[in-house]
Amino acid sequence: MEELQNALDKKSLKFSTLPEKGRCLFAARDFSPGEVLLSENPYVCVPNKNKESPLCKCEWCFSTTNLKKCSGCHVIWYCSSKCQRSDWKLHSAECKVLSKVDKQRVNSLTPSLLLMVKLCIRRKLEIEKVIPTSATESYKYVEALVSHMSDINEKQLLLYAQMANLVNLILQCPDFQLNVKEIAENFSKLACNAHTICDGELRPLGTGLYPFISIINHSCLPNSVLVFEGRLAVVRAMQHIPKGTEVLISYVDIAGSTLTRQKALKEQYYFTCACSRCIKLGQSDDIRESAVLEGYRCKDSQCDGFLLRNSDDKGFICQQCGFLREKEEITNITIKLKSMSEKASALLSSGHKTEAIEAYKMIERMQLLLYQPFSISLMRNWETLIKIFMELQDWREALSYCRLTVPAYERAYPRSYPLVGLQYYMCGKFEWLLGETEAAVRSLTKALDILRVTHGTKSPFMVELVNTVEEARAEALYKLHSQVRD
Repeated sequence: MEELQNALDKKSLKFSTLPEKGRCLFAARDFSPGEVLLSENPYVCVPNKNKESPLCKCEWCFSTTNLKKCSGCHVIWYCSSKCQRSDWKLHSAECKVLSKVDKQRVNSLTPSLLLMVKLCIRRKLEIEKVIPTSATESYKYVEALVSHMSDINEKQLLLYAQMANLVNLILQCPDFQLNVKEIAENFSKLACNAHTICDGELRPLGTGLYPFISIINHSCLPNSVLVFEGRLAVVRAMQHIPKGTEVLISYVDIAGSTLTRQKALKEQYYFTCACSRCIKLGQSDDIRESAVLEGYRCKDSQCDGFLLRNSDDKGFICQQCGFLREKEEITNITIKLKSMSEKASALLSSGHKTEAIEAYKMIERMQLLLYQPFSISLMRNWETLIKIFMELQDWREALSYCRLTVPAYERAYPRSYPLVGLQYYMCGKFEWLLGETEAAVRSLTKALDILRVTHGTKSPFMVELVNTVEEARAEALYKLHSQVRD
């Protein structure tokens, strides 16, 4: 890995392998908040297309406008000849493969299958020296990725084998020097190492494999953040990172209890986290944190204490006032919540948005009786209501719920986390749209203070945010001067 270290030296980073953690990345100098530690173009990537993101996208830039199918394969879309030319070295070979796929099978080409097809084709083109390798771009870095094949259950192994056989059929594999076993192992690598490519507002656009960034380990209290500028993955410091400190990002949503986070990491990434938050599992601070984010509230509405299960398992005791909340009461509310949630989801899926709003508001009332004010469940329900009101263009209602989520976001995430900044950004947009200019300036300024650290200042999203803040400030100043004249 000497070549890898030489490449990282130029970025003031140090590669290391530790027995208890595997591959790690360390800062070789001090980094300041907002400073770029590492950036990488995808080795391979594909746009997403699923229920949440049904629109076709440009294969290169993920745009959804002015799309045209490739005239050769009739599978891949591009928004311009420029994007098609940018992708041509890889797609010219891919096009020949996809053009031979049976028309009925084309509809079964999921993003995961297409990503694997691209990976196999790129490997072949590197061997043939059509695509050159470099210190930072080579299939050998894909080979070095951890697959966790020994941790995967039999059902998942069978699925990977079936997918590998399908890829084999698509590629007509003798030309590609890959066997089914290696393709199946690569599917496992993608499951653990591929990243979701998002826009500036963290909306998913595609999936990409970034072998260098995959070296960075997880922490539930990360010092860095991964964002995307188009296809380019960028890791920025969220705080001061002293020389010799390990660079850490989060792999999963870090809102929630330690048990919730560890369950998600174990299921998807096959490891038990031992970060600075997780090592406190079972300690008083961790117990309190879990009770606030996922536990129950005191039945006394004037008390802000958190509840813990009592010794005889008949209820939950408030740790502040000692009030007992019966287990049966909590169980009854939980059953009603589950039933109402299923009903609300069904109403929303069938397009009955007005009825769905009433159902989600009923869920909110029950949650307020059951959970803490900063409950993750309550926060997620508010997010759903915001989304529905946005679709209905009811900006006033959307704003009222957005304002409720901000304190919850600040409680669940670190202060400089991008999701906190984006929630302020959403609030500011609603406020400005509704003519609450001074409030919009405050919210958008807070968003800018956070997002200039996590997102930088040069992406189209951030340029637009800076311009929006300046316009809002100018409008607020104009209104103030107008009031003085009057």
